[in-house]
Amino acid sequence: MTTTTTEARAGATTAPARAGRPNRARTDWLKRAEIILLAGPAIVMFVGFVIFPVFMAAYYGFFRWRGFGPPTDFIGLQNYVTILTDGLFLSALQHNAFIVVMSLVLQGPIAIGFALLLNQQVKGRSIIRVLIFVPYVIAEVIVGTGWGLMLQTTGAVNDFLGKIGLEGLQQDWIANPKIAIWTLMVIISWKYIGFAVILMLAGMQGIPDELYEAAAVDGASYWQIQRSITLPLLGPTIRIWAFLSIIGSLQLFDLVYIIWGQYVADTAGTSTMATYMVREGRLTGNYGYGNAVAVVIFLISLVIALTYQRFVLRRDTDGALTEKPGKETT
Repeated sequence: MTTTTTEARAGATTAPARAGRPNRARTDWLKRAEIILLAGPAIVMFVGFVIFPVFMAAYYGFFRWRGFGPPTDFIGLQNYVTILTDGLFLSALQHNAFIVVMSLVLQGPIAIGFALLLNQQVKGRSIIRVLIFVPYVIAEVIVGTGWGLMLQTTGAVNDFLGKIGLEGLQQDWIANPKIAIWTLMVIISWKYIGFAVILMLAGMQGIPDELYEAAAVDGASYWQIQRSITLPLLGPTIRIWAFLSIIGSLQLFDLVYIIWGQYVADTAGTSTMATYMVREGRLTGNYGYGNAVAVVIFLISLVIALTYQRFVLRRDTDGALTEKPGKETT
């Protein structure tokens, strides 16, 4: 009698467990189906418009191809050898490196300064925010055309300098190779500083007010508070902005192409890898060479991005993890 009762109880406890397994498997399949349904279109678009073109560009880079018909003139790595030995490409690479460094040096401190100002209760704060952010939302074509007209030798900038008695400062802001790269940096900073300010301001507003109040009670001055609290806690935001600025600087094309045109950029010292790709690829009809240049730009950007993520962003991604890989929470 006792044995029968024990077996009945065991069967009663194992039956719900066995019945629960199909339900759990069904739940897992539903989750996977939901993920596929929601992420599937984005993955298809990413593969079709990003991954596939990269592989096709790498394939065409091995040919001397005019852009129509199947490529047949296979030349192996000759396009890549030409790229890495061409002085014009190396100069463009140096210009990109200069733009990367100067964008960080110029825009970073200015953006933090504006963010500190706008994080205070100052009069006209909303208007200042709008004025700083408006250039970022203006199309590059409009920005390039406007600045190109103003910076001509007979443009508004030189005319203004002449009217206020500073004729000695009048320059050929676009064509002079000693000034043109700095002209480009001013335009880039004016265009993109608003995006950096918005990021910095959002990061500052995420810092708890209790930290500032405790520091003020301890007698810390305003600048001591910013140096010891704001800047350290703003580190993740600064690193993310720096990453976006670096990638954008490496792929800079539109402003240079609009203001300096197809060929002036080389003589003025403002050419970039992207303008070199368009000029030597599409404009000359050598699309195989242009695809090879695109692959080189992609590889340079990828290596820099992975290196930056490995040594700079790793502290932020590690800190964001709530669960170590291979471990399950109980």
